[in-house]
Amino acid sequence: MNVLKSKVAKLSVPLMLSFAMVVTGCSKSTMQSTDKSSTQPSDQAAPTTAAASAKPAENSEISFMGWGGDTEKAVFQKLTDSYMQKYPTKKVKYTIVPPAEYSQKLETLIASGKAPDVFYANEPLFQKLAGSGTLLKMDDLIAKSASFDEKNVWKKGLDRYRFDGKVLGKGSLYGLPKDVGPWAFAYNKDLFDKAGVKYPSAKAGEWTWNDMIEAAKKITTQGANGKTDVFGVAGFSLESAVWANGGDYIDYNTGTIKIDEPAFIEALQFVADLKLKYKVSPSPTDEKAQGGYARFVAGKIGMFPMGPWDQPGFWKLPFGWDIAAWPASPKTGKTATWLGSAGFVISSKTKYPEDAFNLAAYLSLDRDSQKENYQLGQAVPNLVDMAKGEFLKMEKAPANRQVFLDIIEDYGHPPIAVGSVDTKWLDTFNQEVSRVWEGKQTAEEWVKEMKPKLQELYDKGNKK
Repeated sequence: MNVLKSKVAKLSVPLMLSFAMVVTGCSKSTMQSTDKSSTQPSDQAAPTTAAASAKPAENSEISFMGWGGDTEKAVFQKLTDSYMQKYPTKKVKYTIVPPAEYSQKLETLIASGKAPDVFYANEPLFQKLAGSGTLLKMDDLIAKSASFDEKNVWKKGLDRYRFDGKVLGKGSLYGLPKDVGPWAFAYNKDLFDKAGVKYPSAKAGEWTWNDMIEAAKKITTQGANGKTDVFGVAGFSLESAVWANGGDYIDYNTGTIKIDEPAFIEALQFVADLKLKYKVSPSPTDEKAQGGYARFVAGKIGMFPMGPWDQPGFWKLPFGWDIAAWPASPKTGKTATWLGSAGFVISSKTKYPEDAFNLAAYLSLDRDSQKENYQLGQAVPNLVDMAKGEFLKMEKAPANRQVFLDIIEDYGHPPIAVGSVDTKWLDTFNQEVSRVWEGKQTAEEWVKEMKPKLQELYDKGNKK
């Protein structure tokens, strides 16, 4: 949940914003193919709604585009191959685009009338496309699928892709969740053991910022050259700190930027002070030399954020690791983190609405597909019973898999970008906050200067 899923952990600032979350073989797929449906159409169907009569072609080729690196490519190539094996007359042309190029590539394809039949969309891209008529409304196709069990899909996953023309989370479905991505708090067990420090708690609220600082101080060590060789923590999520402390970036109900409120200022200064005051986290200069993700996998970071998609890489690590609940604010006792997501959406111009829907549904909700997906370490299953059943019983790390589910059900928040069609205000925030990370301004000084600028940018791009 981003924040695209292409290693958000590699960002070089502490602010981690997302772009970018049963027993198999003994029951039917939660979302079966609608290949055999033949309901006749209504001439009055809205242009962005799949005609209820659209029959799947005997031989069709569906174009499918996503973003990601080699791991993502390998996973989804395998999943699309599995789909074609299950439905031999259906062909899928899968294209993967580097994350930094995805939005521009998609925009160009849509403008030229060559949009992929099925493609990824995350916030705020989803809201922009759904509001412009670019996406297919899925209600009719879902109604025809007798085995769609809405109660067995994470509500927070489905609601990300509902839109009533104005508000996200309400109205018709224009997408199915690719994943529900809980942003968890990983730790190096070997470094904790070496420092003689108790592991952080997997239960929300039991381990606070103060506990983390004390552990980080003991883990942080210097090398022979006098420079810090191992840091206690890196990449601490500002969103986590702000929400846990009772603050927020914006009130979307009124469109009011809230960064000048005490709860936000305290949280921002706390994250900055992990380096400036406590010396337990890499500075921006340190991050340029070697990013936090690279340091963590090299065994040089005690605590670092991770998403479920990081599992394949982490399974290869030469040290023990696990995940914990994000540290709680000592002021509120609350824990928070972000819950990312990307969705499978369908072009309203597709020639094959049912086949496109069948592919999206297979990738999102088919039991075989979901089992393969989680076993490959790509995501938490979208199916609730599978997530609470066999997923939790996996023998591979993390042992505290329940943390992923706790984030989804209890204390995960949509990324800040959800609710903004234009994110220039947020982009500016991310660029300018470096002055706080570098100690050039205090959090209080910075927010007083930036609030009116950010408010102006938000109003200009979103209040129309």
